[in-house]
Formats: sequence, C-alpha cells, structure tokens
Amino acid sequence: MAADRKLLIVGATGLAGGHAAQAALAAGWHVTGLSRGAVPDAPWQRHVALDLRDARAARGALKHLDDLTHLFICTWARHDTEAENVAVNRAMLETLFDALPDGPLQHIALVTGLKHYLGPFESYGTAKPYAPFLESQPRLPVANFYYDQEDVVFFAGAARQARWSVHRPHTMIGLALGNAMNMAVTLAVYASICRETGRPFRFPGSPEQYKAVADVTDARLLARQLLWAAETPATANLPFNTANGDLFRWYWLWDRIAAYFELAAAPYPGHATPLATQMADASPIWDAMVATHALQPWPLHRLASFWHTDADLGREIECFTDMTNSRRLGFHDHQITTDSFTDVFDALRAQRVIPD
Repeated sequence: MAADRKLLIVGATGLAGGHAAQAALAAGWHVTGLSRGAVPDAPWQRHVALDLRDARAARGALKHLDDLTHLFICTWARHDTEAENVAVNRAMLETLFDALPDGPLQHIALVTGLKHYLGPFESYGTAKPYAPFLESQPRLPVANFYYDQEDVVFFAGAARQARWSVHRPHTMIGLALGNAMNMAVTLAVYASICRETGRPFRFPGSPEQYKAVADVTDARLLARQLLWAAETPATANLPFNTANGDLFRWYWLWDRIAAYFELAAAPYPGHATPLATQMADASPIWDAMVATHALQPWPLHRLASFWHTDADLGREIECFTDMTNSRRLGFHDHQITTDSFTDVFDALRAQRVIPD
C-alpha cells in the first residue's frame, strides 16, 4: 500500500526534491522532508531542519527516523573547487547514513546529472564524450563529486541490504524559487527585463549549443521516474538518464520562448554573450520592476542563476541523453519541452514573480 511507503527526501525544498515530494504525496506516500532551514506550511507530514555538514546535529535530528522504507537524495553543496566539492558532498552523505538508524529501508535514489559525463565545473565540457550520453559510459578520469556521492550510496545500499538507483537529469526545468540551478526561472527573468527595458533578447550561449541537438529534463518527469524506480524491483542497482524524450535545437526553442514574452528574438551574433555579463547591471532594474509591477520581493540574485545557465548554454559540444535503461524496463514517460518552459512561465506570472 502507498501509505506503507515512508520516504525521506534530502533536499526537499529544491527543484528535484520539491517535485519529488509533490509526486509522492499525490501518490499517497508518507513523506519526511529534510532541508537546511525551517519550511513554514510544509506540505509533507514530517520535516527535519538540518545541515548535513554538522555530524553531531545529524545524529540527534535523524535518530527517530527508524521507519523509512525509501530515501531520495536530491541535494549538494557548491564550493569553489572540485576538491572541496568532493570532500564536502561525500562527507554530507556519509553523515546522513551514519546518523540514520537501522530500519526497513528498501530503496535509495540519488539524483546527480550530466556532469557525470561532462566533468565538474572547473573542467566542464573539456571531455568529448559520445552523444547521446550512454548510461554504460565509464567515469571520466577526473575528480567529480558525483562519483563520490555514488560510491557512498553503493556502500550504504550493500550495508543496509537496500537497492539503489542513480538518476542523471539534463538541465532541469521546473518551478522552484531561490534555486541555484534553474534555467526556466533565469530565462523568464531575463526575458522580462528585456521586455521592460527594450534590450535585445539574445541567445547567450555558444554557436555549438545554438545549432546542436539538445534535450532537457522536466522536474515533474524526474519525480515520476524516481517513484517508478522506487516501486520497480528490476531497477535495482542501475543508473538512469532522465530527459523529456523530445529533442530540439536552441535556435528553434529560443524563438518560441521569445514569442511567449511577446519579444522578437535578436539575431544571433555568432558567439557567446553570457548572461552574467549582459545582466551585470540588472539588479536595480529588477528592484524597480518589482515595485512597478507589485511583484513578490525576490532579489535578482536569488531568482536568476545566470552563471549556471551560462555554463549550460556555453558548452561547445552536443549534449543529449540516451534512456535505454529505463525504456527497457518499462518507463516510457514523455514531456513536451516547450510546455516544460511555458508551464513554469505561467506559474511565475500567476504567483506575481514576473510581470504579466
């Protein structure tokens, strides 16, 4: 029975974790959300406010969670170097498993991403992997905190006799505010500023990305895949690429995003024009827009992750994924990418985060 599924989501307020919580609750699961701070009016049944970098606090906060049947790990902490990323993110998961009491845990799901194939931020895209990215591709010979997270999960699964799955979404598209990696919200803010100021709405990325075949991952689809894997024994101990299932080229999609905001897409100049540079002076502009249009008082730096969208759109290789593992086992879910973006834009307008 669904009510017998007792799920802990680590990172429950993030893009992946928040949508996973919504899907699990809708399916009748009992959900415990874990985040670094309090969550007023949290929709899940239990909440744990905990920073997993504090091992002592973790032992006290998690000692009562002895009834968990499922665990979704949807969080990471960003640092300046990959060596720091490896050390901190590995330690966080080791702290999690050290603090969780023994119990009836059946399945551990870890959400990572395409940096598994592309490498970490400091050497991002310097590898030239085969596209589409295959779940069977070996790890790159570089430090990568995703690999360390996986190793901790593999060890914990064996120690606790629980199966595991690893989910590797591409760029995630979904509604989450204050998230460090959120292209849909970033592009909505960028388009809104361009519309307000008359600035050109210009694709900011590389020529390769402008022309190449691409895909993205709707956070709702990732949530459905997480629940499917948790309920399907045949998924035990496998990695799963996660993408919408349709393909596009950015010059095609950019025109459609522009049209949503009643903008004309500016001609592509043939080279990258990063958003971090284009929007370097935009904070006071956004503050004025918040006042003029009676928007929610979100500061620009909390809404828009220009650096991350620049990293995604600045790649100099083609990036799309193969989903053989989940397709072979019966997960055939599909999401239209234009709807992934416009659904977020509609919600941002309805919530008065961006102007109509």
